[in-house]
Amino acid sequence: MPLKRILVADDEESIRWVLSKALKQKGFSVDLAHDGRQALELIKDNCYDLAILDIKMPGITGLDLLDKIRDLNNDLLVVIMTAEASMKNAVEAMKRGAYDYITKPFDLDVIDAILEKVARARDIAGEVTNLKQELKERYLVEKNIIGNSAAMQDVYKTIGKVAASDVTILIEGESGTGKELVARAVHFNSGRLGKPFVAINCAAIPRDLLESELFGSEKGAFTGAGERKQGKFEQANHGTLFLDEIGDMPLDLQAKILRVLQEQEVTRIGGNQNVTVDVRIVAATNQLLIEKVRQKEFREDLYYRLNVVPITLAPLRERRDDIIDLANYFLSRSCLEMSLAPKRLADDAVALLKAHSWPGNVRELENSIKRAVILSNDPQLTALDFGNLLTLKETANNSGTEETSLELLVDLKLRSCMNGIEGLDKGDIHAMVLEQVERPLIRLVLEKCRWNQVKAADVLGINRNTLRKKISELKIEMKRG
Repeated sequence: MPLKRILVADDEESIRWVLSKALKQKGFSVDLAHDGRQALELIKDNCYDLAILDIKMPGITGLDLLDKIRDLNNDLLVVIMTAEASMKNAVEAMKRGAYDYITKPFDLDVIDAILEKVARARDIAGEVTNLKQELKERYLVEKNIIGNSAAMQDVYKTIGKVAASDVTILIEGESGTGKELVARAVHFNSGRLGKPFVAINCAAIPRDLLESELFGSEKGAFTGAGERKQGKFEQANHGTLFLDEIGDMPLDLQAKILRVLQEQEVTRIGGNQNVTVDVRIVAATNQLLIEKVRQKEFREDLYYRLNVVPITLAPLRERRDDIIDLANYFLSRSCLEMSLAPKRLADDAVALLKAHSWPGNVRELENSIKRAVILSNDPQLTALDFGNLLTLKETANNSGTEETSLELLVDLKLRSCMNGIEGLDKGDIHAMVLEQVERPLIRLVLEKCRWNQVKAADVLGINRNTLRKKISELKIEMKRG
C-alpha cells in the first residue's frame, strides 16, 4: 500500500514550508495544519496515510492529538517531531501510539528514512490484513465446495496437484457450476496465499472499459482519466488474477493478454513504461473454447497458453449424487442467515430436487432453496414448496421414465388438493381420484384415435363395451373423427 497523502502539523511556518516542499517533490499530496485543532479537523474529514505532528502546538499538543486519533479508531501512522531530545518525550510519544519520532532540527535524509520505514510497515500491515481475510475466505470456500461424486473428486485431486505450482489453469463449465470457487480454492492452497486474489468478469465490462480495467491507465489517457489508475494485473501482483468468461474477450485484447503472459509486464493506457508483474492466471469460461478457436473467434496461441491444466466442472444434472448434499448445505446456511429455526427436506421434496434438470446448476439450486425457506412457514419443506421447478416434459427427460414423472406430478397435485378432500366421506377419495384421472385419459386417447371407439379400446387395453360404459358414466362428449 504506497504512501499517497500526508498531513504535516506544526506551529512553525518554516517547518511546514520545508516539509511540504520536500514531500511534494517526491510526489506526495500534502495538507498543512498550523495547530492541533486544525490538524484534528483535517484528520476527521480526510484519509491520510501518515501524519507528522509537532509535539508542542497551541490548543491541542501532538501527544494529546495522538490520544484523539486512537479514540477515533484511526489506523493513521503518526511521527512526532520534538525540539527536546529527551527520553521522556520519546517514551511518552511511543506509549501513546506514535510510530516513530524525530528531533529538531532534522536533516531531510532522516525524513526519507522515516518514509521508507512507514512504507514497509504499511506493506506488512496490508499483507497481514490480506492473509487474515484470505484465511477466512479459504475456510468459507472449502466449506462451500460440496460434492462427493466422482466428477468432484477428480476436481479435488487436480486442485491438490497443481495449486502449489504457478501453472496457468483453464476452468470450463456451465454458468452456475462454481468456477470462481474452484479458482479461489487454487489460490488459497498455493504459495500465493496472503497475496491478492483479483477477479474480473470479461463479459460484464464494456469493450472500451475492459482494457483500462485490465492494464490500467495514466492520467489524461482518455476523457475522465483524472489520475493514474492501476489495472487488475497490477492489483494482483504476486497473487492470482481470475479472468472469468474469457471466451467473451475481444480478439485485440486477447493479443495483449498473450503478451502479458509471455513478457510478464503491462503497459498502462496512455503510458510508455512497462510495469513488471508477477501474476498467476486462472481463466474460466462457460463456452467450449476449442470450438471458438476453430471458428476463429478465439486466438489459438492464447488458448494453448491458458489451457496448461484444464479443469472441467460437470453440470449438476450429471452429478445427481451431490444434489441433496448441496441442498442440505444451502438449507442450513439459509436458515442461519435468516435467523430461522432449522428446516429439513421431506421425502417428496428430495425426489423432486433429484428429478429436476437444474439448467442453472448449483446457483439455481441455491436460489430455489432460499426461495422455499423464505416462503414456507413450516419446519419441513415439501415438494409443494418447489412446485415451480418441474414440468412433465422436463421430469420425463431426466428421470428416465414417463411413469416416474407422472407419479411425481400427480403426487404434487394430490397434495395441493388435500384440504379439499379431507371433508369427503370415507371411501369416496379413491373413486373421485380415479374418475378425475380416467376422464382426461380416455378423452385424450379417443382424440388421438380420431374418436374411433374400437381403436381407442384397443389402445387402452379394455373391452369396447367397457369403453362405451366409461364414456357414458364419465359424461365424455363424443366428436366426429
